[in-house]
Amino acid sequence: MPELPEAETIARTLAPHVEGRLIRSIRFFAPRARRGMIPDLEGRRLLRSRRHGKQVVLELDGGVLMVKLGMTGSLRWRGPAGPYTRALLELDEGWISFDDVRQFGSIGWAPECPRSLGPDPLEVSEEEFRARLALRSARIKTLLLDQHFLRGLGNIYADEILFAAAIHPLTPARRLDAERVGRLYQVMRDVLERAIAAGGSSISDYVDADGRPGNFQQFHQVYGRAGGNCPRCGRTLRRILIAQRSTHFCPGCQKQNY
Repeated sequence: MPELPEAETIARTLAPHVEGRLIRSIRFFAPRARRGMIPDLEGRRLLRSRRHGKQVVLELDGGVLMVKLGMTGSLRWRGPAGPYTRALLELDEGWISFDDVRQFGSIGWAPECPRSLGPDPLEVSEEEFRARLALRSARIKTLLLDQHFLRGLGNIYADEILFAAAIHPLTPARRLDAERVGRLYQVMRDVLERAIAAGGSSISDYVDADGRPGNFQQFHQVYGRAGGNCPRCGRTLRRILIAQRSTHFCPGCQKQNY
């Protein structure tokens, strides 16, 4: 599932192709791909391609197209039409195709990006991060997945961040001491920045706007590696369910000491 690094990579690789272009039309080939009402976009200028949480945002004059990637969504510059193409945004030169195998993604329209979600993990200050964490009693893995706490994290990077911070995923957030909170904040930024630099993680069919897969999956320490050996201590990595989500961790490095 595309998370913050993948959405950031798609937005960045799309930007040089589309910023400044005029829109001719938007066509949908699957009803589920359209989220709510979308006005006539003909003649509107595409000003900017950026990310908001896990979504790719196409800023236009007068509003934004919010692209929810879901489990398997992708945006391709001049992508070839195929059986999984759900929408096509035609520009004065070229087009953007929205492909989605499992159809959990969609495109919606809004006057501006919603403000109901939490801050961005790469923009939140350490002071605000500490303050928000201190108020929450949820397990830390559950909290990192809560888009109202922080927007953009999903299963892959929550597991990798908690391993890097040596924090057990079942630890109640408010039981973390100041040292561990500081470490969590720093490794969160480090893991995400390294993942973006690597073009994201291609677990199944993720590619950027130019059709290139990511490489960060080669550097996963725990995600998807249950039963293998911990790269740090050699213990067998485990997989458990937390809030119905698969969670990967090392019982040796991430001890239940809370």
